[in-house]
Amino acid sequence: MTELATGTWNLDMSHSDIAFVVRHAGISKVRGKFTAAEGTLTVGETANDSSVEVTINADSFNSGDEGRDGHVKSADFFDVETYPTLKFVSTGVSGNNEEFELTGDLTIRDQTHPVTLKVESEGVAVDPFGNTRAAFSGKTTISRKQWGLTWNAALEAGGVLVSDKVVIEIDAAFVKSN
Repeated sequence: MTELATGTWNLDMSHSDIAFVVRHAGISKVRGKFTAAEGTLTVGETANDSSVEVTINADSFNSGDEGRDGHVKSADFFDVETYPTLKFVSTGVSGNNEEFELTGDLTIRDQTHPVTLKVESEGVAVDPFGNTRAAFSGKTTISRKQWGLTWNAALEAGGVLVSDKVVIEIDAAFVKSN
């Protein structure tokens, strides 16, 4: 297997997923993802010299239901007209080359809070076109209320329509810059 070389790596969204899972009506799970993002992985000599920065187009939100997507893009949730992007900027890495924790600042609706993703390296390889690729999978759970995403509706039987807990799941592919 090829090693993760120092330098700049660019996010390849055509081979990446930035997804979420949230409980609906307390009984089912709704999944969705963002389909447009840009980002870089800068690999330094050590993990502490390395960083990740990703900017997500909030309007690219897609859960497979146009009505729900429109509601989530509205002022009740992401307010994409006012806040067109979400952003993650890493602040630290701990662990080993295979499994590690990536800590960073997540900005949603101009509110920034720290998050920690548990990340696994999926490997590094050279594709048939001569591009060196690296892939990682990561996961974290956040409270949407922390970012001011508080819209909800009470259920007749008790509880609420949308859970506060949101699981974020990321499968990211990066291509080494020449």
